[in-house]
Amino acid sequence: NWKMFGGLNSLNSLNKVLKFFKTFKKNKFTKIVYCPPNTLIQAMSKKLANSQIKVGAQNCHAADNYGAFTGSVNSFMLKNVGAQYVIIGHSENREIGETDKIINLKIKSALKCGLKIIFCIGETLQERKKKITKKVLNKQISLGLSKIKDNKNVLIAYEPIWSIGTGKIPSSQELTKTTSFIKKTLKNIFRSKSPPVLYGGSVDGNSVKLFKKIREIDGFLVGGASKSSKKFIDIIRNYYR
Repeated sequence: NWKMFGGLNSLNSLNKVLKFFKTFKKNKFTKIVYCPPNTLIQAMSKKLANSQIKVGAQNCHAADNYGAFTGSVNSFMLKNVGAQYVIIGHSENREIGETDKIINLKIKSALKCGLKIIFCIGETLQERKKKITKKVLNKQISLGLSKIKDNKNVLIAYEPIWSIGTGKIPSSQELTKTTSFIKKTLKNIFRSKSPPVLYGGSVDGNSVKLFKKIREIDGFLVGGASKSSKKFIDIIRNYYR
C-alpha cells in the first residue's frame, strides 16, 4: 500500500523488484499486489503487464454507476485503468467517517465490477486496553461482509490501528489468538473455508521474521516499507529464509 505517495518516476523503484522476482525461487508460491494512488494505476499496470505482479487501488466509491461525486472514483473506473484489487475499510478512511455500512456497499460494488477485495479490519489502542478487540472485529466483519457470499475474491487484512507506522507489534501469542478468531468468524459467515487473512502494521524486514512463525497468517499488507525496493525485497527474502 503506497498510500498518498509517488509520481511517474517512482515506478522506477519497481525495476529492482521485477528483476528480483524473476529469479526468486519461491515466486510460484508468492503473490504480490501493489496498490498505488489512482494517478499511477494505469502506468503501473502497463509496467507490470508481463510480470506476475498485480495492481490494485486503495479505495473506491460505493456507487456502481457514474454520478455527481466530485473527486471520487468507482470500481468500474478503477477496473478500466488496470486495477485488479482494491483496499476497502482501511483505518485511515474509517477515521474520517467511513462507516461499516458504506464499506459493505463498496465491497458489493467492487465485487460486482470484478475486483478482488482487500478488506481491512482492526482495533484502536483504547479498544485493546478495554479488552474488546474481538467484539470490535466481529462487528466490522459481520457488517462489512453482510449479504456477501463470494469468499473467493475477498482477502482480510487485520491491521491493529495502534501498530500502523508505530513500530509496535502484537506478541506472537496475541496475534495467533486474534487471527484464529478472525478465521473462525469468517468460516461462520461463509459457511466454508476462511478467506486468506493478511497482517498489516509495522511490517518490515525484521518483524516479518517473527510473523512467519505464525501459521494463521497468510500474507501481509505492507505500508511504508513497500515504497523502497530494497526494504520490500528484504521482507520477501526474510519471510522465506
